[in-house]
Amino acid sequence: MLSAVDANRTAHALLEARALSQSLSPLSAAMRLQERDGYQIALTIMASRLARGERLIGHKIAFSNRKVWQCFGTDEALHGPIWSPLFDSTVRDAPDNHGLQSLVGAVQPRIEPGIVFGLDKTPPPDADLDAIALCIDWMAHAIEITACPYPGWRFNAVDVIAAFGLHGTLIIGQRKHQNLAARHNLAGLLASSSVSLSCSGNEMFSLRGAGFGQDVFGSPVHALLQLHRQLVAEPAFPPLLAGELVATGSWTNPFPVEAGQTWTTAFSGLALPGMSIRFV
Repeated sequence: MLSAVDANRTAHALLEARALSQSLSPLSAAMRLQERDGYQIALTIMASRLARGERLIGHKIAFSNRKVWQCFGTDEALHGPIWSPLFDSTVRDAPDNHGLQSLVGAVQPRIEPGIVFGLDKTPPPDADLDAIALCIDWMAHAIEITACPYPGWRFNAVDVIAAFGLHGTLIIGQRKHQNLAARHNLAGLLASSSVSLSCSGNEMFSLRGAGFGQDVFGSPVHALLQLHRQLVAEPAFPPLLAGELVATGSWTNPFPVEAGQTWTTAFSGLALPGMSIRFV
């Protein structure tokens, strides 16, 4: 297990690299680390961010999309979802589903379309799929701009866990309240829905990617349940609580973005509007 001294030193190196928009060699290239070491570093980072006044508002699930697991992992392919805390400093709303996002300081940014849930109940420790769905107050389409400090997007799972889950900025679209009946049916509805992702650098848009809700660990609701179970098993971290939001992961591969581009999304099978984000 990583010593407290090494966890603290590594956490501050990651915080400094983020603040200065610098790259780092993957942690796993210099140290023999396991996933629990990554979460120990993440816990140290969380304590530092809370101490400087940032507010914990939820969690981000990374690599919940099974179809991309084989695309990443330096030594071995990723094999499951990864989670990280979300803070108010990197999350904002776009209630009209349009946004303008600066890429200044963003290190190797990529775009990921997904679904965010807002919770109005604290899930019981032994929650099953139905119980976790009943805790969902609202859902919204969101676009995450990921940021990777590791050159060439080359890393292992522990590197992602330690580096904020590669979280950069989360832009949340219009929130849609879920009544009791909708909550019961939400897992299946999302699993059977799809999203398209298009980009324009001039006047013409081209389709870049598409994905299904079922690619996200079976459904974004299944991903939420998996996160809940992971947090219950990690008592050092706070559990899911009423009032939090959870970004459940990308429905497509993450695509590089550049200033001057506009990216748009559209859903099929789901009554949520798409989003449009222009990058500068």
